Amino acid sequence: MDRASSDSNTLPTEVHDDAIAASRRAAAWIAEVAREAIAARGRFVVALSGGNTPLQMLLRLAAEKIDWHNVHILQVDERVAPMGSPARNLSQLRVALLARVPIPLGQVYPMPVEDADLAAAAKAYGLLLNQVAGSPPQLDLVHLGLGADGHTASLLPGDAATEVVADDVAVTSHYKGWRRLTLTFPLINRARRILWLVTGEQKAAAAIRLAQGDDSVPAGRIRRESGLLVLDRAAASGLVAHGLG
Repeated sequence: MDRASSDSNTLPTEVHDDAIAASRRAAAWIAEVAREAIAARGRFVVALSGGNTPLQMLLRLAAEKIDWHNVHILQVDERVAPMGSPARNLSQLRVALLARVPIPLGQVYPMPVEDADLAAAAKAYGLLLNQVAGSPPQLDLVHLGLGADGHTASLLPGDAATEVVADDVAVTSHYKGWRRLTLTFPLINRARRILWLVTGEQKAAAAIRLAQGDDSVPAGRIRRESGLLVLDRAAASGLVAHGLG
């Protein structure tokens, strides 16, 4: 593992040999933050992203030593698809993590994407966040991924959801066939810690923009304090050339 040098304006960055090693490190860091949060405040409130990249991380997280009875899990984003659909991030979360750990069912909070009124569903999830994480809600950790276009969560370039500042949850327009609910910048930027897990050569250009804090892409609008960017060597391939690794 390589650790990039950093100053106060640089996102702390670790480069691991491959996606498996990066996923293992990401899971270990979540577990470390969880134990710290439970020791300090009696609970750990985390929002997890879906997608292909986090699968190995979730499987490894299930094997970490965490007091799961004091863990509360929220979603970063979710596709508007029926319950049980393989398109749902929740479906992956259940198989890779929830079925493997003794977390109370009532401490897992799926986004209500089955509701016909998506605007009302977003409002309802925002109210839930207040109940779970205070007002205004502050999560202990938000786990994020990175799209090749620089999107994160379901905050997509040019989408109206990227301009939402008064609400913690928003509805997106269609992207790759799906509308989604997503956490917004204000909620994500209030989190105590932010974890990025980025793997694959197709993410290399976006990883440079993220590391540089390029706010012309959504990922660059996430605050950098108390964050950690974990990459595999493929995703980090351009960082050294740009003096970022």
